[in-house]
Amino acid sequence: MPVQARSLKTEAVVLRHSEMGEADRLLTLFSREAGIIRAVAKGVRRIHSKKAGHLEPFTRVSLMLARSHELWIVTQAVALDLFLPLHEDLVLTGEAAYVLELVDRFSYEEGENRDLYMLLVETLERLSRGDPIFPAVHFFEMHLLDCVGFRPQLFNCVRCKEEIKPTDQFFSVVQGGVVCPRCGSQVPDARPITMEALKYLRNFQRTPYPRLLQAVPAAHVEREVEIILQYYITFLLERKLNTPQFINEVRKNQKI
Repeated sequence: MPVQARSLKTEAVVLRHSEMGEADRLLTLFSREAGIIRAVAKGVRRIHSKKAGHLEPFTRVSLMLARSHELWIVTQAVALDLFLPLHEDLVLTGEAAYVLELVDRFSYEEGENRDLYMLLVETLERLSRGDPIFPAVHFFEMHLLDCVGFRPQLFNCVRCKEEIKPTDQFFSVVQGGVVCPRCGSQVPDARPITMEALKYLRNFQRTPYPRLLQAVPAAHVEREVEIILQYYITFLLERKLNTPQFINEVRKNQKI
């Protein structure tokens, strides 16, 4: 997109918004054509605003934007998909919010990444139609890492380059992948990873999504995969995410 463009027609997903002035909202959008965009929706908090229902988080929307100083102004907004189930179930709300937070944290303003945009939309569709959370979310995580240049090495030891054997291994966030047992003691941050969890990480990386739906991992394997990915993602971002805590609270309340 030209730096000096004064208008932009784009498709985007609303990541979040905050109040601005008496009636406006500042939106953070992830757009197909321009990556992260900050835009002001003027008057959207007024009772009779026609744009309000089109600019809620999780919504996929068609937009017309006009440049005003450093921010874009929303001049037209038409919702393409509201993903209503994501608003009606707290578990889905938390998982979808996690997906949006990852996109927000790993992206930069006005940097086009169409592969990531399509991955985001497909993931919201999968969660919305009731696909199992484990494959939908972790497939998203692994392919997001591909899209932003942090694909972990899972088939060869990142230190000695030897092919990984079918036994328990280690995972290093600093080295960016799996470390074999022989090298594990020489990598300070290496954490144990079972071969079963590693198998699922590999599947998320190389297996078409529909085939992943056929696998039903044990609960302890799901948890291990989740912990390893959170470990790696937190290291890359150099800060903790906000949404995992909300998701954990929802899970606890459901067990009561």
